[in-house]
Amino acid sequence: MRRIITALLSTITVLVLLFSYRTSTNSGGTAVAAVASAALPKTTTQTPSPTTTSGSGGGASGGDGSRGSASSTPSPSSTTKASGSGTSGTFTGDPADTRWGTVQVQITVSNGTITQVTPVQYPQDNPRDAEINSYALPVLGQEAISAQSANIDMVSGATVTSGGYLQSLQSAIDKAHL
Repeated sequence: MRRIITALLSTITVLVLLFSYRTSTNSGGTAVAAVASAALPKTTTQTPSPTTTSGSGGGASGGDGSRGSASSTPSPSSTTKASGSGTSGTFTGDPADTRWGTVQVQITVSNGTITQVTPVQYPQDNPRDAEINSYALPVLGQEAISAQSANIDMVSGATVTSGGYLQSLQSAIDKAHL
């Protein structure tokens, strides 16, 4: 009888703990949204400047199941071929649909070198997505510029969107013939 009561109380305790666990949908996120909105661009379409800065990043995944993304129409890529110096211009990768939303990146190439990676679309309609993107996008962008390829590590905690980011990045690199 004592074992039955102990097992029953243990089961009830586990259930109470399980149902009281705060998931990402319960996060207030007002401070997180403010930080993320300052860290990431708000416009739905971004046109990179002609300067060659070593860039910003592109897309992350949210953990709460919301599917929102900034949307834009892919802009046509411009390409200039200088003799012996490589490809230059901007190249927009194909959009990659992920579990948390669409991810799309645009690269700026100067003389065959990736100089900037800009997110065009990424999940950002809820505080959790904004929080994840605020740290994952810059990391992915810097890694892509350093590696000069899509052969980069994914960001822990943003695995789904990192996969979409890499897919779109590879598409843009293919379009640039790098």
